[in-house]
Amino acid sequence: MRRLRADGHRLRFVTNSTTKSRSHLSEQLRAMGIEVDDEELQTPGGVAARELAGKRVLALTMPGILDDLEGVQLLGMNVDAVLVGGRRRGRGDRRIFSYLNLNRAFHELQAGADLYCLHKNRWWQTADGPRLDAGAFVAGLEYAADTEATVLGKPSAAYFQAALEALDAHPEITWMVGDDLEGDIVGAHNNGMKTILVRTGKFRPDEVERSRLQPDGIVSSIAQVPDWLEGR
Repeated sequence: MRRLRADGHRLRFVTNSTTKSRSHLSEQLRAMGIEVDDEELQTPGGVAARELAGKRVLALTMPGILDDLEGVQLLGMNVDAVLVGGRRRGRGDRRIFSYLNLNRAFHELQAGADLYCLHKNRWWQTADGPRLDAGAFVAGLEYAADTEATVLGKPSAAYFQAALEALDAHPEITWMVGDDLEGDIVGAHNNGMKTILVRTGKFRPDEVERSRLQPDGIVSSIAQVPDWLEGR
């Protein structure tokens, strides 16, 4: 990160993490030695706060992001919108995504509420391997209520556009670096950006081989990105 800044690149950290607040995530990055201001980190929770401001919302989200939903009126019934967030292993996860809560969300959607999700990821990566993510619940609610969710995080066009606006950057000269072929690479490409796929985290070589869309570059570590860019 220091090298990229020294080379004159403006940086934006874009995440689909929905289990911790932006300030918490920024603190974690700084604890790892990465210099980042809270304002440089973009989260789906922050987008949701702007999109749903003033609305009555049933939020099936982890408690960690509630600080990012300032201005959103959180209720248990008679709402304007249902918001589904990501999952995190633990007892809280089982309570939030219980049948009772999912059924409550279903009834609100049937009554006319709009469906939003912080992301629609199929799975997420842990030290113990891949885990089922909230995308499965979003798809289930879409099917049951015969509706379509508005995705607020990656790979939505609005999320990448918000990042470009924050950087005051044109998409054709902006690089997206990430490990998620669908969320990072395909999403950024569809918005006219250049892409670099990193062989860490969610990277799967078989997915890359099957994909019709290929990244502009593939590196083994984010540490290689400055030299890779300089060479081009």
